[in-house]
Amino acid sequence: MTELVLVRHGETDWNLARRIQGRTDISMNDTGRAQAVAAAERLSAEEWHAIVTSPLDRALETARIIAERLGLGEPRIDDRLVERAYGEAEGMDAATLATRFPSMAGVQGIERRSDVTRRVLPALESIALEHPGQRVLVVTHGGVIGSLVRYVTEKALPPAEVRIPNGSDHRFRYADGTLVLETFNGLAVDPPVRRETPIASSLTTSS
Repeated sequence: MTELVLVRHGETDWNLARRIQGRTDISMNDTGRAQAVAAAERLSAEEWHAIVTSPLDRALETARIIAERLGLGEPRIDDRLVERAYGEAEGMDAATLATRFPSMAGVQGIERRSDVTRRVLPALESIALEHPGQRVLVVTHGGVIGSLVRYVTEKALPPAEVRIPNGSDHRFRYADGTLVLETFNGLAVDPPVRRETPIASSLTTSS
């Protein structure tokens, strides 16, 4: 069994302005750096064996801040952990997005949630197999975490009005080909929710 704790990167100026980032490589602001420090302090009571991160700067800097405080060395980058692509919506603020694409339908170049899950779950599975019986931090993005949680819970979580907070952590357990969600944003999921992996054959083609 491997514990995989997914952490969303700290805040950026685009997060603050509620602009869609996606693959656009926006750096953290000072609030985001403080959130990364707070995440490290919150997680410091446990033993950690490795840290893996998305290649985007906001995630990589978050991972480096956490790794330094937990004595984990340089984070390993896995390109499969990159944020969901939002195509032509990237850079839009919430008001513009709601006016042009009220349901996200018709956005050119957007990555379907099923495709996000299709690339990220094998990454988590490979991390788990590399670290059997260990506890690993995975620094990634709101679109990635939200897609995984929706997949595992069959859309029961997160509630539609709930955003994945910057600096938040979400605990999964991988064992015997099964991914289990144990906590969402630090709160226990009771009972824990599980889905079998690999998932390519079971994913729908819808977003």
